Amino acid sequence: MTLIKKIKDKKVNFEFNKEYIKVLNDKIGANDALFITNSFKEMHPADAADIIEHLTQNDREKLIKLNNFKIDPEVFVELNESIQSEIIKFLSSEAIVNILKNLESDDAIAILENVEEKYKNSILSALPPKDRFALLEGLSYPEDSAARIMQREFTAIPSNWSVGQTIDYLRENKDLPEEFLEIFIVDENFKPVGTVPSSKVLRTPRESKMSSIMEDSNILVPVDMDREEVGNLFENYGLNSACVIDKNNKLVGMITSDDVLTVLKEEAEEDALRLAGVGDEEITDGVITKTKRRFNWLLLNLFTAFLATYCISLFGATIEQMVVLAFLMPIVASMGGNAGMQTLAVTVRTLATNDLTRNNFNQNILKEFNIGILNGIIFALISSLIVQLWFQDIQLSFIISISMVLTMVVAGLFGILVPVTLKKMNIDPAIASSVFVTTITDVIGFVSFLGVGAYFL
Repeated sequence: MTLIKKIKDKKVNFEFNKEYIKVLNDKIGANDALFITNSFKEMHPADAADIIEHLTQNDREKLIKLNNFKIDPEVFVELNESIQSEIIKFLSSEAIVNILKNLESDDAIAILENVEEKYKNSILSALPPKDRFALLEGLSYPEDSAARIMQREFTAIPSNWSVGQTIDYLRENKDLPEEFLEIFIVDENFKPVGTVPSSKVLRTPRESKMSSIMEDSNILVPVDMDREEVGNLFENYGLNSACVIDKNNKLVGMITSDDVLTVLKEEAEEDALRLAGVGDEEITDGVITKTKRRFNWLLLNLFTAFLATYCISLFGATIEQMVVLAFLMPIVASMGGNAGMQTLAVTVRTLATNDLTRNNFNQNILKEFNIGILNGIIFALISSLIVQLWFQDIQLSFIISISMVLTMVVAGLFGILVPVTLKKMNIDPAIASSVFVTTITDVIGFVSFLGVGAYFL
C-alpha cells in the first residue's frame, strides 16, 4: 500500500497526520515539490489544508517558498483565516492573482481582505476587468454585510422561457457556476420573482414554462443586511440558497448554505471569545498583540475587584466580630458569579438568534427569577448543611442560606437584564456583559452575606 493510499484511508486520523507531517518535513528539506504537490492532489482540499495548518510557522514558510510548489486555490481557501494571512506574506502578487482568479467571488473577497493595502491595488489591476469590478464592488460594502458573503456567480433566466430553453442554456453557457441547486427566475427588469430547483427542471417536459413550475421568491436578502441576520433567515426557513438584491431590487448575487454555515460558526466563536474578553484573537497572534487585546478588560476587572473589596471593607467590624465569615464569603460570590454567567451565556445566544423578543421577555425574566429561587434553595440547603457540620453553628448556617438564595436570584436576573440593556444601548452584549455581571454578582454576594451576618450578629 502506497503512502498516498494510506493518506486517503486515514484522512481524519490525527496520529497519522503527525506521521505524514514528519515525511512532509523531510520532503520540504529535500526540495521535493513534486511529491508534495501529488500528495495534496490525492487528498480532499480540507485535509491538505489541515496538514498545512499543523506545520510549524517556519516549515510553512519553507513550503510556500519551495521551488515549483504552487498552493492549490481550493486548498488555500480551506485554510484558517489567520494562516491565510500568514501565507499571503510569502506569496508573490502573481501567485495571489492566480488564486483569486480560480475562486468564487465570495471566497476571493475574503482572501483579498487579508492582503496589505500597498499590494491590494497591484493585485486588483492584474485581474481581468470583470473580476476586478466584482471584487471592488464587494469590498465597498460593510464587512459584516450580506454582500461580503454572496457570490456573483449564479444562474438566472427569464420567466417566459421554457424548460427546454433553460436546459439548452445551462448546457451551452460556460460562465455559469460549476454547482448550483436552484435557478433564479427574473422579470424583464432583472428582479427575482421565483426559484426552481435544478432537479425539477430535469423532471419537467421541455415545453413547460419555467414560470409554471417556479416557487415565488418570498425571501430576498438586501446587500446591506447583516450577515448574522442572513444566518437567522437560513436557519428559520431551511434555505439552501437565497438571492441577494441591490437597492433597486435587482438580483446581484446569491448566498448558499455553506457560506451561512461558516458565518454561524464564526459568530459563535466570536461571541465565545468576547464573553471571555479576548476579542478577535487568533492563535497566530504574537505575544504583544495578545497582551494588548486582553489588557483593557483585565484593567476593568481590576477596578471592579477593588469595588467589591470596598464593599467588603464596609463590614470590617462584622468580620472582626466573626472571622469565619471571611472564610465563607468566596462561596456565595462564586456561586452567584457562575449562576450569572450561565444565564448570561444563554441570553447572549438568544439575542444573537433573535429568540428573545418583547413578547417573551417578561416570561423569561419570571423564568430566571424562579430558576434563581429554586437553585438558591437547593444550594442553600447543601451549603448550610456543610457549614453546620463544619462549624457547628446554626446561626452561621442560617446566614449563608439566606444570602445564597438572594445571590442566586439576583445573579439570574442580572444575567438577563445586563445584556438586554446593553443591546438597547447599541452596545454588543457579548463584549461588555461579562464584566458587569461578574461585578454585580460579586458585590451582591458580598453585601448580602455580610449584610445578613451584620443583622443577626
